[in-house]
Amino acid sequence: MYLTDRSAPAGADTERGRRRGLRPKVAPVVLVLGTVSLITDISSEMVTAVLPLYLVTTLGFSPLGFGALDGVYNGVSALVQLTGGHLADRVRNHKLIAGLGYGLSALCKPLLLLTSSIGALGTVLALDRTGKGLRTAPRDAMISLSTPSDRQGRAFGIHRAMDTTGAMLGPLAAFLILNAAADGYDAVFGVSACVAVLGVVVLVLFVPGRRQDTRPEGAGSGPDTVPDTAGARPDAPRDGAATRQDFAPQGRPPVRVREALALLRLPRLRALAGCAALLGLTTVSDAFVYLLLQRRAGLAEEWFPLLPLGTAVVFLLLAVPLGALADRVGRHTVFLAGHMALLTAYALLLWAPNTPALPFLVLALHGVFYAATDGVLPAALAATVPEHLRASGLAIVGTSQALARFCCSLGFGAAWTVWGYGPALAGSAVGLLCCAVVAGLVLRPGGGSR
Repeated sequence: MYLTDRSAPAGADTERGRRRGLRPKVAPVVLVLGTVSLITDISSEMVTAVLPLYLVTTLGFSPLGFGALDGVYNGVSALVQLTGGHLADRVRNHKLIAGLGYGLSALCKPLLLLTSSIGALGTVLALDRTGKGLRTAPRDAMISLSTPSDRQGRAFGIHRAMDTTGAMLGPLAAFLILNAAADGYDAVFGVSACVAVLGVVVLVLFVPGRRQDTRPEGAGSGPDTVPDTAGARPDAPRDGAATRQDFAPQGRPPVRVREALALLRLPRLRALAGCAALLGLTTVSDAFVYLLLQRRAGLAEEWFPLLPLGTAVVFLLLAVPLGALADRVGRHTVFLAGHMALLTAYALLLWAPNTPALPFLVLALHGVFYAATDGVLPAALAATVPEHLRASGLAIVGTSQALARFCCSLGFGAAWTVWGYGPALAGSAVGLLCCAVVAGLVLRPGGGSR
């Protein structure tokens, strides 16, 4: 990021001069990965927006068949995250594994045009989610490794904001294509495939190819951090700027599964993974939140597709400010505050009077929840997990949270069927409050960790 001052006299403290100069608020790698995620989310959300209607109205799937495919769609990526994280650390090339994940998802989009049976569609969707699982941890590791520890929240906030922009544009693009094209669903799948390929091209051309070895002040250090000194370069940049040289091979032996599993011996990582899973067990899925809101507010069916956009807009506006706030006041504090916003949304759905403001309030709180948690949780790992195991650590925490939320969706659906949505949501709200209290006690700052 900086040009060497060749005119400086010998022995001059050019490092201090560079520190006093202007530094980018976020590494270029973060912006490029954000662009890749934005493009890929446009492609993915185009499919997600029309898939339920396509399966039920066009292919005639039963609710049970659709439920099975939805379970595959949301559950497979959580199981594959551990594999993606470990492979990225083992081969020491996060871009390679992330690229395979993005490429696999892009390959699956045109296959949707060729399948019509539940078995074939289930296979295609499973492969698509396998790609997502492979890329998530390596991508987040590249963001973390290119950013100083005191800017992790801001970096992840910027990435998630760009990602959410794609999530907003995807359904809008699908809506326009369905209304403009004669064979709307095939056109959506075809355009989605082209957009996905564009995301892969941006990743291949503009993301550095090897893992970064930056040593920003305080990064990767903390009371629970495994020492990470092997292969360090004495001239490694300390301002968190990512360059192509930063992703050079480290001369370190391949990471073994035993090393990755040894991360569970870190008390702080165990606490983060356990609390993420505990809170995930009482986090009702987005689809159920929107269905509950539609029933409580009496919204017409044509407005239902716009409910996720309400959440996405608030997420987009607050992801960066809340990420920066987490860097200042503590990531665990903001993370727990986000769950309190979700708890307030539950309370409004349960007991608030049915007024025109109800949908806006619930969607705003839902967006605050994501802005305060989605990027803040991986940022909280920066001071705990050593750099050469960063992707594995992110995968452990992400998988624990995703599997817990998947179990919550199954349990909430069963409770709704047996007791109705009111008691089911009340039980989730009480459970979330209890879990948040426990998480607040477990995640109390200690030893300087935030």
